[in-house]
Amino acid sequence: MRSAVSVADRTVERALAPRHSVYAEEVRRLIDAGVAVMRDGQSTNPRVSEIVAQAGLSNQAFYRHFRSKDELLLAILDDGLRQLVGYLEHQMAKETSGLGQVRRWVEGILAQAANPGAAEATRGVVVNTARLGQLFPEEFRRSEELIKAPVRAAIETAVEQGELGAADPERDAEAAYRLAMGTMQSCLGDGRRPSRADIAHLVGFVVAGLEGER
Repeated sequence: MRSAVSVADRTVERALAPRHSVYAEEVRRLIDAGVAVMRDGQSTNPRVSEIVAQAGLSNQAFYRHFRSKDELLLAILDDGLRQLVGYLEHQMAKETSGLGQVRRWVEGILAQAANPGAAEATRGVVVNTARLGQLFPEEFRRSEELIKAPVRAAIETAVEQGELGAADPERDAEAAYRLAMGTMQSCLGDGRRPSRADIAHLVGFVVAGLEGER
């Protein structure tokens, strides 16, 4: 189940309510600018001055919404994960079987490293993932839950359909998440694109692990 309020929205709510639409636009511009600076400059540690210049805003506007650059990076990560969830749910909806949905979920995550455009837009934030998790543990866990929820539901569906026997959806979803996201993040960190064979192998590994619980 998706979190009701995103990190970006919570930063906006701290500002004055009457100017919500203006501030929401500023936050959106800062998030998009942060992604663009990291993508175009191949940087994993952009300066605030670069971000505000790209956004066409001032330092005052930046600190009106974000207390630090790391808080902006967290908002970028959360925003990207929410977009990824939308993509995963769209792909998974093409399958009627639970295991088919699991396969689509794994493929969709690895597509973020296999697709050049997605990889360029994602790499800068992914490199900062571990640090952001330490700085913002509660917010980070909420963002992780967004990704795990669809595959947990798919595993539950597979059990209901009789494709799986003694599954543990909570633990199985956690294991699948660590495998898929860990592989994707490793590829992005190394600047390596997973091949079709790499993706097929991981998909098969995850499904075999689930089926092995029978």
